[in-house]
Amino acid sequence: MKKLLPILFGFIFVACNSFAQDAKPPVRFAIVGLAHDHAMGFIPRIQERQDVQLAGIVETNQVLIARYSKRFDLSSNLFYPSLEELFARTNVQAVATFTSTFDHARVVKACAAHGVDVMMEKPLAVNMKHARAIQAAAKKSGIQVIVNYETSWYPGNQAAYTMVHDEHQIGGICKIVFHDGHGGPKEIGCSTNFLAWLTDPILNGGGAINDFGCYGADLATWLMDGEKPISVFAVAQHLKPDVYPKVEDDATIVLTYPKAQVILEPSWNWPFNRKDMEVYGQTGYVFVPQPNLLRVQTAKTPNETEIVPPPVTGANADPLSYLAAVVRREIKPTGLASLEVNMIVVEILDAAHESVRTGKQIKF
Repeated sequence: MKKLLPILFGFIFVACNSFAQDAKPPVRFAIVGLAHDHAMGFIPRIQERQDVQLAGIVETNQVLIARYSKRFDLSSNLFYPSLEELFARTNVQAVATFTSTFDHARVVKACAAHGVDVMMEKPLAVNMKHARAIQAAAKKSGIQVIVNYETSWYPGNQAAYTMVHDEHQIGGICKIVFHDGHGGPKEIGCSTNFLAWLTDPILNGGGAINDFGCYGADLATWLMDGEKPISVFAVAQHLKPDVYPKVEDDATIVLTYPKAQVILEPSWNWPFNRKDMEVYGQTGYVFVPQPNLLRVQTAKTPNETEIVPPPVTGANADPLSYLAAVVRREIKPTGLASLEVNMIVVEILDAAHESVRTGKQIKF
């Protein structure tokens, strides 16, 4: 019996420790704004989770409140007219922002005053002035600011990064090409509330360049170890001026690095939805044509092969897992979602707009 006691105590310790981890209180967070249609896909995820709890929604538009309440069976007690009212009546630890991009800076400043972490939908800001204001507020208050991109959680992108960056399977990066976009926000059925700011040059900072150019700029900065390009050159077009009279609906952006070139092709004119990338190295390439598929050819594989990457687990599995881990300070934001990378993203987008305006290559 004496010999069995240490074993029994060991089992009890492991069981209790496991229970303690599973019994972590959920991260309480609020949604700020419902004008971004991505909230439609975000709310159902919350209702399936035990590690996060929706404690409030800040929104004043009664049409949006009625629409979301009916669709997701939300209690009227969840809604607050302002961030200050939310903070006065709840103890939220973070907010997820679904406002216009223009409002990101305002939300971050308000949350910083209360020590509340912020996750917003991509991109970080409409321009560098707003981005620097966000950065200053986060630094002064010590809050974490993270940016949610759909492509951050693709198993294909995570696997490609490992093959290219960690395993060096294709040699040094020479060129990366990104195709991002769809047939147009109006054409695919975005809501009128979403279109009202998405097609506004002030509230969105631009059109297709900001909406979809940010994806490639984010992934490229991640793959290039946070290096800034030495120059940016962009051309943009209004292929559908009757539909999008105020903003560009198609663009090509070329980022030049000392030993590589990156091409971003954001568009509201693709014949189908796409968010894919092609990474070319000195000895091979990795394509990610779909979120769960890679096409690879290296010096060791003379023929192209298809690879189905394993599912992503842990904090990098999805935005809610990442937000919970950041709020609990289990991880420090790095890479695709981080403020550091996304400051560079906004700088690239700003340079692209300046290049379109002047017709010149913008030096960094």
